[in-house]
Amino acid sequence: MGQILVGTCSWTDRALVGSGWYPPGRRDAEGRLRHYTERFGVVEVDASYYALPGERNSGLWAERTPDGFVFDVKAFSLLTGHPTRAAVMPDGLPADPRDPAVQDEVWARFAAGIEPLREAGKLGSVLFQFPPRFRPGQRAEAFLRECAERTEGWPVAVEFRHPSWWEPGQDEATGALLTRHGMAAVAVDMTQTLPSSVPPVTPVTSPRLSVVRFHGRSTAWGTGSKEDRFRHAYDEDELAEWLPRVRRLAERTEQVHVLFNNCCGDAAVRAAETMARLIDDGVSAEGAVAEGAVAEGAVAEGAVAARLSRA
Repeated sequence: MGQILVGTCSWTDRALVGSGWYPPGRRDAEGRLRHYTERFGVVEVDASYYALPGERNSGLWAERTPDGFVFDVKAFSLLTGHPTRAAVMPDGLPADPRDPAVQDEVWARFAAGIEPLREAGKLGSVLFQFPPRFRPGQRAEAFLRECAERTEGWPVAVEFRHPSWWEPGQDEATGALLTRHGMAAVAVDMTQTLPSSVPPVTPVTSPRLSVVRFHGRSTAWGTGSKEDRFRHAYDEDELAEWLPRVRRLAERTEQVHVLFNNCCGDAAVRAAETMARLIDDGVSAEGAVAEGAVAEGAVAEGAVAARLSRA
């Protein structure tokens, strides 16, 4: 059984910081991270999507976290085909993803920015979350092939936002494509009432890692404000639906990352806390059943031995 790590898709989100989840005395940058790591084993770095990560910050994160804690780093927007603001580009480079020189420089900066996490053994994965317009086809396959070449040796996870990737008739080809490149498929939980809804499938495409991201079940997905899109408080029954799927993933991979992206107030950390408890309760229950079976076996063996001694 692989290790299951639960966490959230940010620990610095403004709504979370303002929610009161961080106690007094733990609200500075170092205090927040240490408080978070006392409760969870993984976190997603969301800020790296909006601006290239820096070596200094990555080094501090590695220093301030315990052994075994890992960071899933979201790929910079330019590297996944999303619009990128010129203001966040380094050294005045144009935000032009079609320029090979720009691509080379951005890839180099991104790699350098996460290197301290890699060196410390705390890089859980690099998440490539592709936009809804990224659909199956030759161009997409070529893009993924280039990503695989540039990320050789990295743990990589891929989330598709267009549902056609996992529809019947395409799902096997998608799984084979990611397997060929050694990339972990990201399973998602979201509302299933929209044309853009990605189905909650759980393919395993890497023996090292599986990732599940919970986006909330708001019907404003893709249309409303950030708060509208992610405003959802998972209840225990909704999370319990995923327990069998998460356990099946853990049976086939070394590590499973369960991450909550319903970042509205403290909804994500509360859901993560509940999911972690449900997983722990399940493990404890399985252990109790196993111990009971062992005890019953010992009693049965004792009874047999007693009969034989009297014979």
